[in-house]
Amino acid sequence: MNFLLVEDDRSIARFLRRGMEAEGHHVEWTDQGVSAVDYATCVDYDAIILDLTLPDVDGLEVCRALRRQKWRLPILILSARDQVGDRVKGLNAGADDFLVKPFAFEELLARLSAIQRRVGSSQESTLGAGSIVLDRESRTVRIAGRNIELTARELQLLECLLKSHDKVVSRATILNQVWGVATDVSDNAVDVYVGYLRRKLNLGDQLVTVRGVGFKLSLRAD
Repeated sequence: MNFLLVEDDRSIARFLRRGMEAEGHHVEWTDQGVSAVDYATCVDYDAIILDLTLPDVDGLEVCRALRRQKWRLPILILSARDQVGDRVKGLNAGADDFLVKPFAFEELLARLSAIQRRVGSSQESTLGAGSIVLDRESRTVRIAGRNIELTARELQLLECLLKSHDKVVSRATILNQVWGVATDVSDNAVDVYVGYLRRKLNLGDQLVTVRGVGFKLSLRAD
């Protein structure tokens, strides 16, 4: 399996990478929260192991950003914060599980397997409206059975709009869900990507701009 490890303690990161790679898994590592959100945008990981004390962004905010963008992605928080309140905050931020340091490596593996089973069995694999079907597993889009190629960012934008089908989605919401935490992207980027999506999917007046607010996707069934 393919894991993303977000951990600023290099000794713990080395220990986990060696152990998990010895079990046949692939592990990518970063010590930066913003980088973790960027990586998750581009790569379909089987799970993320997330520390809370990071040098750039608090891990709870990273967890919230990951959950906004990749709602099916299993997230296990691995932290020295050991109070009940810390665990509650982590779970409320969107984590599937919380393991306190120091920890047993075997328990970490078991918890990762458990949350993958749980998340995999509780979510639908597709999202759609009208003739559009977005497959969350393969990250592909079909319109009336025809495959449409979209970039990773365009897929995220489509997901955001489909989740709020027939409702107005503000530019701020799109920025948070598509570009994520600590972004310096301007509102103009949202308009540009909406234009890309409108043309590629031939949405016309089905994806409308609500002046001063945001965008509304209303797809009619064929």
